Amino acid sequence: MLERLAPFGFGLIALALWQGIVMALGVPSYVLPGPIAIATAYFGDFGVLNAGLVSTLAVTLAALAAATAIGVALAVAMAASTLVRAAIGPWAVILQVTPVVAIAPLIIIWVNQPFIALVVCATIVAFFPILSNTAAGLAATPAELIDLFRLNGANRWQTLFLLRLPAALPNFLTGLRISGTLALVGAVVAEFVAGSGGFASGLAYRIIEASYRLEIPRMFAALVLLAITGIMIYAGLGAVTAWALKRRDSA
Repeated sequence: MLERLAPFGFGLIALALWQGIVMALGVPSYVLPGPIAIATAYFGDFGVLNAGLVSTLAVTLAALAAATAIGVALAVAMAASTLVRAAIGPWAVILQVTPVVAIAPLIIIWVNQPFIALVVCATIVAFFPILSNTAAGLAATPAELIDLFRLNGANRWQTLFLLRLPAALPNFLTGLRISGTLALVGAVVAEFVAGSGGFASGLAYRIIEASYRLEIPRMFAALVLLAITGIMIYAGLGAVTAWALKRRDSA
């Protein structure tokens, strides 16, 4: 119980120290706002910041869905053919190590729809953990179980869907948790480059806007909102992972 409460206790102590130092030293809010000023800015701009969060979250979830579909499809193709694995693997790595901030301007120019352009950028950031983890899970299926399926007359596709994919579920879910937070990072980076989150302004745009106006408490409020969103995505996917693995083990 204490271990679960420890992070919250540490956070409260850190916030209290932060507020105390800001007040004691008389630090202006445009340099470093205290937690009270940040909370005041958030509730004072509640509607705009939450609308920005909805816009950013829409890009994030769409990118995560696309990354999941692409990552799993490529992993299955790579598991089914060594030629496909040799052809796709190096390019997937190259795409992953290329900073999305460098290619985002090109994507935004090439894709006419702002929302789709942002989703493409975030998908590029998010898909690789799903691809690599799922491919590793498919490759790690015990050979004796594959031989057993073949002895019982199962073809390659039956072996894939009835044995290898279920066996790769833990790896896939691990990749999904990582990709969930990366999709949010990719969405924010793309919004920074684009300057707008699709048809509505995302949180990244609000951060840029606040920095131009020296509304630093508002800027911090948007940053805190993004951090909380990332934590909730990671925790939510963690709960899904625990539920799915428990259900698989009990089946």
